[in-house]
Amino acid sequence: MNQFKTLALLALLSGLLVAIGYYIIGGTSGIIIGIVLAAVTNLGSWFFSDKIALAAYGAQPIGPEQAPGLHAMLERLSQRGGIPTPALYIVPSPAANAFATGRDPQHAAVAVTEGIVNLLSEEELEGVIGHELTHVINRDTLTQAVAATIGGAISQLAYMAQWASMGAAYRGQDDRRGPNPIGLLLAAILAPVAATIIQMAISRTREFSADAGAAQLTGNPRALASALQKLQLGARQMPIQGNPSFEPLLIINSFAGQGLASLFSTHPSTEARIERLLQLEQQMLATGSHSFS
Repeated sequence: MNQFKTLALLALLSGLLVAIGYYIIGGTSGIIIGIVLAAVTNLGSWFFSDKIALAAYGAQPIGPEQAPGLHAMLERLSQRGGIPTPALYIVPSPAANAFATGRDPQHAAVAVTEGIVNLLSEEELEGVIGHELTHVINRDTLTQAVAATIGGAISQLAYMAQWASMGAAYRGQDDRRGPNPIGLLLAAILAPVAATIIQMAISRTREFSADAGAAQLTGNPRALASALQKLQLGARQMPIQGNPSFEPLLIINSFAGQGLASLFSTHPSTEARIERLLQLEQQMLATGSHSFS
């Protein structure tokens, strides 16, 4: 069901890009330009999303000799997940957070901050690594990159629409050959908002799956639940500094609202995530699948 919802949201996002291209340029030409722009941005994100995300947070590669425990943990969980061990990066920040990036498991990277390594216990950190590896296994990192680039293209087109609406208004309503200035203005205002809500909905859909995957990889849902509690408090006190467009990649953000506010959150509420993890723990205990030998 989550996969279907994600595909549906991506399709809606792509359709929004094509629609705003139609409103700005009009006719078949606008549709074609929207499709071409989507293809170009998606191709760029497919090849370079990992490098861009790592650079956005100043992540640096860290070798086994520098962090033997982290590397052993990453390798162990990767073997359980049946994927190659991703490259490991450290973010020189006291903020506690982590993310994964890369177009597929063969080109993946996991990044953790200095703050999260110092804050969490070994079991809690293992839960975080399992969460990020599940994103890699599920190819969520590519999905988020595609969503981010389409959203960025929509924002650029919306900026163009603002200028086009000013030009259409200047020509006057008697010029029926130009685009409708009201339609252009609505596209310029509403399209980026809609794109942002869709991007965030995609991210929220994938976070629950990654939490469940971490529980399966580690056999310890409660450890991740404990980590999320600590991380939520830390994120409010000391949010990580970086490009906001990459916030959906992070394991936690400083704002996860309830109700209407949740539309503008990149993550589900931490309380909901913890509740699901504890429910999963009970299920795993009941079936005897809560530990690894």
